[in-house]
Amino acid sequence: MNSSELKNLQAPLKAKYKQHPESAIITLKANGTIGEGISCKVETGRALIQAGLHPATGGNGLLACSGDLLLEALVACAGVTLKAVATAIGIDSITGTIKAEGDLDFRGTLGVSKEVPVGFQEIRLFFILDGKIDSEQLASLSKLTERYCVVYQTLIKGVKVNTDFKTS
Repeated sequence: MNSSELKNLQAPLKAKYKQHPESAIITLKANGTIGEGISCKVETGRALIQAGLHPATGGNGLLACSGDLLLEALVACAGVTLKAVATAIGIDSITGTIKAEGDLDFRGTLGVSKEVPVGFQEIRLFFILDGKIDSEQLASLSKLTERYCVVYQTLIKGVKVNTDFKTS
């Protein structure tokens, strides 16, 4: 796909969303089923992922860790966003890798220390790009990828999450 194909694909959507802003609001959903042992089966739309405890919290390492899944979602979103941005600004032959790593202190997760927060304390996102990209293009890619990556923006801004516990 090149820049004009992408713009032609997105132009009617952008026009629709400008004219009817309510049509741009889509609710994404994720579903999981509590599994055997300490696990949860998550439907991804492409495969079934079984998540469980990280080895640092007693898991055996055979099930996906939800922290890994979060980082994988960030890498996936950043990669797709980067490619779309590159295409839109006319950088057609961009390749490379994207890596995310995050630091967790499991004392918080396991309740060993109330002073240690539960969750990632820092996440680092790396883009190692190949191709002929000058410094101006690299700056644009960086700025626009950060601006339009849904997972990145959600993580850096935070979002209100409501919970609802019921019995059947």
